[in-house]
Amino acid sequence: MSNNVETKLAAARTRLILDKPFLGALVLRLPMKQADASWCKSTATDAKTFFYNHAYIEAMSVEQTQFILAHEALHCALSHFARRQHRVKHRWDLACDLAINPILINEGMQPIPDTLYDPQYSEMTAEEIYPTIDDLDDRETQDQHVYDEDDREQNEHNDSSEGDQDNDDGDKGDEPQKDKGTGGDNPQTDQNNQSNGNEAELDENLGGAAQPPPLTEAEKESLSVQWQQRLAGAAQTAMQAGKMGEALARLVDHLLQPQLPWRMLLARYMTAIARDDYSFQRPSRREGAAILPSLRSSQLDVTIVIDTSGSINDAEISEFISEVDAIKGQMRARITLIACDDHVSENAPWNFEPWDTFEVPEDMMGGGATDFCPAFEFAQQQGKQPDLLIYFTDAEGEFPEYEPSFPVIWLVKGRSKIPWGQRVQLN
Repeated sequence: MSNNVETKLAAARTRLILDKPFLGALVLRLPMKQADASWCKSTATDAKTFFYNHAYIEAMSVEQTQFILAHEALHCALSHFARRQHRVKHRWDLACDLAINPILINEGMQPIPDTLYDPQYSEMTAEEIYPTIDDLDDRETQDQHVYDEDDREQNEHNDSSEGDQDNDDGDKGDEPQKDKGTGGDNPQTDQNNQSNGNEAELDENLGGAAQPPPLTEAEKESLSVQWQQRLAGAAQTAMQAGKMGEALARLVDHLLQPQLPWRMLLARYMTAIARDDYSFQRPSRREGAAILPSLRSSQLDVTIVIDTSGSINDAEISEFISEVDAIKGQMRARITLIACDDHVSENAPWNFEPWDTFEVPEDMMGGGATDFCPAFEFAQQQGKQPDLLIYFTDAEGEFPEYEPSFPVIWLVKGRSKIPWGQRVQLN
C-alpha cells in the first residue's frame, strides 16, 4: 500500500517535469517525506521538505497530486515563509493559498476538493490579498505551513520564558541548575537523551516524520535567497523548453526585480532631476572680496497624478502623499496634484508650494474606469510643462500613444508593465 502512494507521488512529479517544467523543477527541490498522521492531516512544508499524510495522498488522483506538489513548491518559491512580517498568521496563510491556487488553476491543473479559490485574486500577491480577508474568517488552508510559528503559540512561549526567568531570579537562584540539553557532565542525562533520540527515530520509521520546528530568522533569510535562485533557474529551463505561461512569466519577472524600497527610488529620481547648480554672482561686501561658487537650487515643478479608479485605497494614497511631502520639502518642489480615473477630476488641480503641507483633498472623486490619457493631456495644456510627472496607479488602463517630452515616473501597485517612462514597484 505504501508503494502505491510513493509511485503516485513519483508519477505526479514526473508528469510535472515533462508537461510543466517550471513547476516540475521547483517540485524537484523538495524532498518528499511521509509525516506522522497525528499532526499532518493533508500535506505540509517547512520550506525544506514536502510532508504528506499517507491516507490523504492515497485518496487523490495523480492529477490532484500534481496540484498538491506544485502548491507546496510555490509556497517555497514565492518565499511565503519569509514575507509574513507583522501580519496575523492565519490570515496570512489564507492569503498565500488564495494567491497560489489561481496560478495553478489558470495553468490548467486539477484542484483538490475544498481548494481555496476566488478568481478575483488572480495575479494578486499575498500582500495585496491579505487586507481583503476578514479578521474572523474561519476558513482553513488545504495544507499546513509549518515554517512559521502561530501567533498564539509564540505568545504562550514568550509568557513561559518570562515565567522561567522570574523563577531563576527567585529563591532557587543558588541551587545548581539541571542540565536541560544534550551533553554535559551528567551521564544519566546523556543516556536519557540518547534513548529519546532512538525512540524518535523509531517513531519516524513506523508512523512518519515528526512535525519540524518553525524556521529561525537566519534560516528564513538563507532559504529565501536559495529559493529565489531556484525560481530563476526553473524559469530559464521552462523558457528554453517553450513551456512558460504568460501569467507565470509575469509573476517571475515581478519577483526577480530588485526589491528596493520605493521611497528610496522615488527620492533618487527626484534628486537626479533637481536643478542644482553653482552660481558665481558677486556676493555681499560683508562676505569678503573673493568670488567663490555657491550652490543655488531652483524650484522643482512636479505634477502628481493619483489613479482614483478604485484600485488604490485611501490608506495607500495617504502613505504615498506623506512620503512625497517629505521629499518635496528637502528639494523645494512645487506640487500640482491631479486626480484621474477615466477623466480628470472637476476639482483639480490642487497646488502646493514647497512650504505648504501636502494633504489629501477631500473632493478627489473618481471610481470610474482607468484611462491615463486625460491626465497627460491636462498636464501638457498647462502654461508650463512639469519637470517631472509621477503617476500613482496599478498601470491597468489606456496609455497615451506617444511619450511626453517631460520625464515620467510610474509608481505601480501590482505587476502590470508600462510602455514608456520609469517604473518603480510599490512594495
